[in-house]
Amino acid sequence: MVKRKVCRSCKMFIEGNECPTCKTTSFIDTWKGRLYITDAQHSQIAQKVNHPHNGEYAIKTQ
Repeated sequence: MVKRKVCRSCKMFIEGNECPTCKTTSFIDTWKGRLYITDAQHSQIAQKVNHPHNGEYAIKTQ
């Protein structure tokens, strides 16, 4: 099983070599929990955790 990488800055799951949200190239592969945001503009949870874009995010990184 391949570990998925997460952006250190915004905690979004990444498949390429650059985060599409914050444009960083610093990633981590130790994370816990997932948060799926499908409608960031209307989601109270997305606003509360400060994730303004749709996508899959790690809840906790180490």
